Amino acid sequence: MSAHGRDPIDTVALDLRERPFTDRGSRLLVLAQQDGDLWVARSEYETRLTDTSVLTGLRIESAGGDPLPIRAAHPDRISFAGGVHLAFADSDTLVLTGTGARARWSAADGTAHEATIEGCRVLVGEAALADGQAVLAAARARWSAWFDRMPAVRADLYERAAMAWWTLGVNLLPIRFAGGREGLVPSRFGYVGVWNWDSYFHAIALRHGDPELARDQIRILLAHQRADGLIPDVVHDEGVLAETTDLPRSDRARLAEHVGQALGEEAAQSAAAGDVVPVTKPPLTAWAVWKIHRAAPDLAFLAEVYEPIARSQEWWLTHSDPDGDGLAEYLHPYSSGLDDSPVWDYGPRAEPPDLNAYLALQFDVLGDIAQELGRVEDAATWRERAVAHTELLVSRRWDGKRFTTVSAGRAVSVRTPLELLPLLTGRLPREIADRLVEDLRSPSFWGERPVPTVAFDDPTFDPEAMWRGPVWLNVNYLLIEGLRRSGYLDVAEELTERTVRMVAEGGGLYEYWNPLTGGRAGRATTGFGWSSALFVDLARS
Repeated sequence: MSAHGRDPIDTVALDLRERPFTDRGSRLLVLAQQDGDLWVARSEYETRLTDTSVLTGLRIESAGGDPLPIRAAHPDRISFAGGVHLAFADSDTLVLTGTGARARWSAADGTAHEATIEGCRVLVGEAALADGQAVLAAARARWSAWFDRMPAVRADLYERAAMAWWTLGVNLLPIRFAGGREGLVPSRFGYVGVWNWDSYFHAIALRHGDPELARDQIRILLAHQRADGLIPDVVHDEGVLAETTDLPRSDRARLAEHVGQALGEEAAQSAAAGDVVPVTKPPLTAWAVWKIHRAAPDLAFLAEVYEPIARSQEWWLTHSDPDGDGLAEYLHPYSSGLDDSPVWDYGPRAEPPDLNAYLALQFDVLGDIAQELGRVEDAATWRERAVAHTELLVSRRWDGKRFTTVSAGRAVSVRTPLELLPLLTGRLPREIADRLVEDLRSPSFWGERPVPTVAFDDPTFDPEAMWRGPVWLNVNYLLIEGLRRSGYLDVAEELTERTVRMVAEGGGLYEYWNPLTGGRAGRATTGFGWSSALFVDLARS
């Protein structure tokens, strides 16, 4: 029972469409078909659920053949009329419990099956089980233990926060290349792997309920760090994604549709083809590690990750600065995390202001980590480099009105909130920081549901298209962080309130939201990990 007098298991209702019935560690998903029958599929990396069906057309009937409809679906069970329940006995085993009923379904090969339900009937899996009540009790106990770790949240945000915490639980899966650790995947719908900066945002919530699990999200990635310092983009069941040769074919085709499109068709094709380049994600590793440490201090963990993060920081400045001007660039759209942003309409390399703001921040946080480890000289050096990098960013990219985004050696006109993220450094001259906050609160970026990923008044703004207008919680969270680091606490609080209200009223934990309607945008996936994690963190009481 929560501090708000509600059992979170009963609070979280599963619609079996956006919110499937599944279990922590299980690849199995139970979903509703259009006709109301159920189907079971497996979550796999870069694979459609329609290609991983285990069974379809599952329906429950009385002994006389009358349909027994679903009465409720919660994290621990699906309950049918007539006292029949569907539950997980373990991560690979689905069972039906009850008496005087029968089940009908079709196997993946189309063959029809039916079985009587008397006590406990295994539907998927091979475990021999006899006690249905014990299965149900164990399932409820597992979920009670998970919800017991949920941090205290505001009463008015409790229902959505409970859904978010459940989402984090079901997104925990064993990943073959994760070294035996549980990885928190971005979504059970397609994103079945450990993505780089997703894991940093996931750790922000996990640190409150299971700090060691939060640390493991970092370890999974650092275990696959390349010798040159690059941290890979994705760790998945088949290996890692660390360069363009590792990209799925479908991703290459999708990128070819828009990368360089502002340059004209022939130039766009050339830009999208490109050479083999490294693929990573923005450098927020130290930031996430320090967040975990502040919540649950662990000097041994800091010592474990300090040198790998330092190598990653140097990789950006030595391997991802092709023009040698001291400011790093994203060498591939995926390395920015902003796959479809109009920033990439001008070519496959770009330098939006967020990247060097992250690097300046990471210099500072490496200083904090070094100080904590007693490496005083290192700490001073890192902080000096934070000052110098911020000054370089200002001198090269501040045009008197805003921080410019550079692509193909020239400033591009598209306006995104990335130009506001130098607030993260906490080191900007006051007149520049004031101008950024004024810009944030202007009609370009501020609305009932800020912050759009392309300015409202930019010609490329599209409230439904991925990274071309919708609100993403990680962008809002980083802006809130930047406002706090730069001393604008009232604005940070206002942005926090507008963000959590949008999520609480928007219907689900989506990948991104339409900033005009507050609802799910376009092709946004559901049950999204970092949206869930960052909402939980912002909703804490």
